[in-house]
Amino acid sequence: MKTKHILLLQRKYGAKGTNGTITYKGELICHTIELPDRNNIPRISCIPIGQYKLQKRRYPKHGEQIGIPMVLGREAILIHAANNALRELQGCIAPVTTLTGEGTGDHSGKALAKLKALVYSLWDQGAEVYLNIR
Repeated sequence: MKTKHILLLQRKYGAKGTNGTITYKGELICHTIELPDRNNIPRISCIPIGQYKLQKRRYPKHGEQIGIPMVLGREAILIHAANNALRELQGCIAPVTTLTGEGTGDHSGKALAKLKALVYSLWDQGAEVYLNIR
């Protein structure tokens, strides 16, 4: 049986965006920005609370990224760089180094690199990686 690793995403909801923090075994990995919670409506809402298995995905626009394939009623949800949820996201999750406001942050590329390094190292060990959103 594969080892199961769980990243925890704890969120705060706002009218202009959803901010979160991803931790692994109690250690801060990065902050996150997402669209506001609009009842899981595709392209304009963050994804629902739950546990999701992460998978490596290739996308024409973003290249190889961490995908979240099993979101009910949604497709092509991934974790990619963005610093402004309302302008740059369509339901995906963007890691950021610092939160600067509701649904905004900075140094997203740096935060994404840190998150990918962790997730890819766990995948390289043959483990399954899950994102637990609460």
